[in-house]
Amino acid sequence: MRQFYRGVLFLAIAAFVGESLEFVINIILARELGEQGLGLYVSILPTIMLIAILASAELPVSISKFIAEKERQFHRYMLLHALSLALLITVLLSILAALVLPNVPVFNDYHPYVRKLIFILIPIVSFSAVARGYFMGAQQMGKIAVANFLRKGIQLLLLVFVYRLFQFEQDIALLVAICTVIASEFVVFAYLALALMVQMNSEKMKPSAKVKGTDVRKSLLSVSIPMTGVRLFYAFTFAVKPFLVKIALMNAGLAEAMATAQFGKLSGVAFTIGFFSMFIAHSFLVVLIPTVAEASAKHDYLQLQRLLNQVMKLTLLYGIPAIIIFYFFAEPLTGLFFERSAAAGYLQLLTPHFLAYYFVMPLQAYLIGLGLAKEALWHAVWSTICSFLLMYFLGSMKSLQMDGIIIGMNMGAVLLTLMHYVTVCRKIGLTVFMSKAKLANR
Repeated sequence: MRQFYRGVLFLAIAAFVGESLEFVINIILARELGEQGLGLYVSILPTIMLIAILASAELPVSISKFIAEKERQFHRYMLLHALSLALLITVLLSILAALVLPNVPVFNDYHPYVRKLIFILIPIVSFSAVARGYFMGAQQMGKIAVANFLRKGIQLLLLVFVYRLFQFEQDIALLVAICTVIASEFVVFAYLALALMVQMNSEKMKPSAKVKGTDVRKSLLSVSIPMTGVRLFYAFTFAVKPFLVKIALMNAGLAEAMATAQFGKLSGVAFTIGFFSMFIAHSFLVVLIPTVAEASAKHDYLQLQRLLNQVMKLTLLYGIPAIIIFYFFAEPLTGLFFERSAAAGYLQLLTPHFLAYYFVMPLQAYLIGLGLAKEALWHAVWSTICSFLLMYFLGSMKSLQMDGIIIGMNMGAVLLTLMHYVTVCRKIGLTVFMSKAKLANR
């Protein structure tokens, strides 16, 4: 438990710095790109994230689970097999991207070089995923924290340097913003690759046992496939969401340019502020996956029950004050991006959404660690269907517009949290009120 809390604390501190940098990055982008430019930026990010998820194939999750469950002598050969799997994913996805990307209409509103940047991103993400998964499973959270800090720190430095030295038209300024995302990922890749090579060289000096490549791939893919399905589903819905919001708002009477600007304020401002505290939830997720996997492998359900109880209490401890601050200080917080912005009202209405997602992250880590990745996927599907239906019908109402969109988002987040929570409690032998119950069938 001491190692668990040390890892969470270390990651949370580093993530707080990273989120602070992300906050500054979004302020710079808002001022340099303007409302419509920011709307275009946040509209293309989900598509880039979708490709990054395909490239990573959720290897960080599956590798960290494998490392936590297996003895150390198996780690070196597992890494070699994982690297070969990452190479295969890179080749296949690069071929697929070459065939599909030229025909994707999403990129038509952006500089032609944006498509080419995607090809650079694929191998970077694939091989970074292997190193990230190993260090997560080995509980070397310091390297994960440094990598997360480098991603935001390098992006901020590049944005400040380039935007201060040069003046760009909007399309070039937008291209520069996307280039900084790719460049920061490359720096993270270089750092993790170097750290992994040092680790693998040190493992040569220690006793090791061979493990079949088919066994490693089967073990990794049993987690990676359903979790990639979860991430792909989220990424797909995230990519669709800007267009769904715009269509609903246009049905309610808004012009397309106004609808794009409103989504930019929602996603680029309100979500940036509201998810600022998510660094704590993400720290829980990173540390919980190997911790829960190890305890589950040992059938230590008392430990799993105690840990869930503590994580839920800690989430309430930081989640409630966070949303109170967002609600009562919405005006000055959103004023850092745009003066007299409607984003302040959006931020206040979204507080249930943010609080729910503070719980979703650690609960999803529990589902992964317990081998319930398929359940996580179905929960995501049903909650998103309900959310999107409400977003479309309520957002299309002239009396609600963006308020209706936010109501649909809130309902989806709360439903997802409840489904995750009930499933985890049943699996580890707890009632929803945290009292002991009969363990579910395994």
